[in-house]
Amino acid sequence: MGDPLSGEAGADFVEAVAGFATGVVVLTVRDGRDDLGTTVTSFMSVSLEPPMVVAGVASASYLAEVLRRRDRWAATVLAAGQRALAGRFAAEGRPSARLLLAAAPHHRGPRSDALIPGGGLAALECETRRSVEAGDHTLFVAEVLAADYVARGERPLIRVNRRYAT
Repeated sequence: MGDPLSGEAGADFVEAVAGFATGVVVLTVRDGRDDLGTTVTSFMSVSLEPPMVVAGVASASYLAEVLRRRDRWAATVLAAGQRALAGRFAAEGRPSARLLLAAAPHHRGPRSDALIPGGGLAALECETRRSVEAGDHTLFVAEVLAADYVARGERPLIRVNRRYAT
């Protein structure tokens, strides 16, 4: 295995992956009396039978620590009109998910007990089956327990070149 990318090669890698368009997801989890959440773009379907997804979360984050303890969580695929919500959940030092969603339609998922924003393309309630350390991120491989809702005909919120696109 070669040396890790650094300097100009590392910057080229960052530019290369920034140019890859991805959907935007808000991942939420309930930890006792608190609700946590973050915006992720490392999210994908990996299996139809059983239905499974993978979410990538920074390993050093408090959210990753909570996800290692709490195996049920929710992933809401955001619609084009939810750019502000994505930004609130991506902000450094963000407050509880309960505060971030206080003025927005939301509900608590019956299977995950996580807060689920309304108005997205879909909301999936998930249960972690395995976590995999992958560099500075942890991949949470989860079975989808329920599609809390699916809104057909909406446009997705996309992130490409470090910007949200609709």
